[in-house]
Amino acid sequence: MNWIKELINKSVVEEFIYTPLNDLNCKLFVKRDDLIHDEISGNKIRKLKFNLKFCKENFLDGIITFGGAYSNHLLASAAAAKMENIPIHGMVRGEELNANSNAILKRCGELGMELTFLNRTAFSEQKKQDGIVVIDNKKYLVIPEGGSNLLGVEGCKEIISELTDEFDYYCVAQGTTTTSIGIAESLHSNAKLIVVPVLKEFDTQVEMSKIMGVDAFEKIKTKLIILDKFHFGGYAKSTPELLDFIHDFNRQNTFEIEPVYTGKALFALVEFLKSINISNKKVLFVHTGGLFYWKK
Repeated sequence: MNWIKELINKSVVEEFIYTPLNDLNCKLFVKRDDLIHDEISGNKIRKLKFNLKFCKENFLDGIITFGGAYSNHLLASAAAAKMENIPIHGMVRGEELNANSNAILKRCGELGMELTFLNRTAFSEQKKQDGIVVIDNKKYLVIPEGGSNLLGVEGCKEIISELTDEFDYYCVAQGTTTTSIGIAESLHSNAKLIVVPVLKEFDTQVEMSKIMGVDAFEKIKTKLIILDKFHFGGYAKSTPELLDFIHDFNRQNTFEIEPVYTGKALFALVEFLKSINISNKKVLFVHTGGLFYWKK
């Protein structure tokens, strides 16, 4: 699995600017996980790394995982499984869909992922399955939607271990909480992690506790700054204000953000930094990728 190490090594830290923050006297940096791979993008390969390793080491017959119609996790899983020659089955939310419904699902099929389309009730009941299942005398690793399991957390811890410098604030978009758990568990004691849920009415503390356990969550709770008012209507929804911000930011910088995850997180980060005394502080924005569909 040396190819994973080679891909992750592409993630560099760069300093960036954004005009509305120029007078705050802080230094802004970005961890460029978006450079890792076009399809196995950003935090997706990190969440898959140890799941793939587990599958290979235990000689399992394949992988089953879950995602919505525009799931970057499904795309990354399909591409990564192909690299490892692991059969993979994607369970997709929405029985009205098919393999040609959009560019992501079509690409998943091209990469060899077998797709099954579930109604929303069945999907909701199954999407958090985790571990080994036996079907027709074959053993499969079931990875929850978004790669949200403890093996995924272990991969996300490496985001911090790769850094050669420390920062006062770290910021990341939050979907399943897997990435934010890995980062929070790896931070030095004085650092704060700003998390920005992209889902409406999402309870970060409850969801993080479900994955890592209540006692473990209590140990990292004080490191968190939760900005949960920047979902812009809910998952994959946006507003003209958000899109204007994204286009303005993308014009000023050498890396891009998009409206599902990174645009919302960076919008929230900018608003937060303007509201506090940030002088002489260093801030790291963790870019979690997700640009495949945005660029189509």
